[in-house]
Amino acid sequence: MKKSRVGLLVAAALWLFPLHAFAQGKAAAEGDAAAAEGAAEEGAAAEGGDAAGEEGKAEGEGDADATADTGDGLADICKIDPAACPNLDMDKEAARQFKEPLYAVQQVYALRARRFEINPYWTVTLNDQFVSHNSPGVTLNYYITNVLYAGLDGMYYEPFNSINDFNAQVRRAARVAVPLVEYQWAAALHLGYVPAYGKFAGFGDFIFHYDAYVIGGVGFLSARPIPVIDPDNRTFTYEPELAVTAGLGLRIFINRWFGATLELRDYIFQERRENLTIAPNPTDQSTWVGDKTLVNNVQFQLGASIFIPFSFDYRLPK
Repeated sequence: MKKSRVGLLVAAALWLFPLHAFAQGKAAAEGDAAAAEGAAEEGAAAEGGDAAGEEGKAEGEGDADATADTGDGLADICKIDPAACPNLDMDKEAARQFKEPLYAVQQVYALRARRFEINPYWTVTLNDQFVSHNSPGVTLNYYITNVLYAGLDGMYYEPFNSINDFNAQVRRAARVAVPLVEYQWAAALHLGYVPAYGKFAGFGDFIFHYDAYVIGGVGFLSARPIPVIDPDNRTFTYEPELAVTAGLGLRIFINRWFGATLELRDYIFQERRENLTIAPNPTDQSTWVGDKTLVNNVQFQLGASIFIPFSFDYRLPK
């Protein structure tokens, strides 16, 4: 009896256990199904994200290609030839000393208005093949405006007159005497005008400023004949002759108050010459001088230009 009861209890337990197991299995199955469904949704979302990512990547690549196709020229050059791209050391570039900027239209480099100019020079005669009339000289100018000036210049010839040996050779060989004239001094008042000025580059990147000028005036030149026809009896004294002067020159500025000058000057005057005929009375001084002749004393002048005061102020800013 007791054995039968125990058997019935064991059978009931075995019958109930599978039901509980199945109940647990169902819940687990439901949980597994939910999990599987969530995983499926996540997989679908991941696939969608990957697809969207692939699509975005493709679009990005397309945009990049489009950008590369339409990019600026410098970037394309840098891609093709990196050596052609600028490679600058920014610290070094920042430390560079920049030069004064140059303007397309600049103010006059050296203002001349209301300034004095002292121009010492050396002159060499050009057109007298018998006597060289070299001399030192100096010019003092005052600029009324930036292009118009008035001045005074003077030269001293006497110690520097040089007679060419050709004269003695001609006299000795051909028995022909050539009348000679020597100068003592010259002085003139003049007006000058500066019609043009500009600049040019030289010695690398150095810029020279220059101006060209013309000059004209009136003065005196002291001269006398050299006795060659009858030197035993004749002697001559210096006498000033009225002279007209004209010239043109070029001034090159080294800075705003100093420059170099090149000038071609002509002194035109009536020159006294020795009489080629000896009078019966060789001591008669009225017979020593022949006719006067209009001559051109053309000379080349090389000098320096010094402006005073050394500095100046522009009326208007740049």
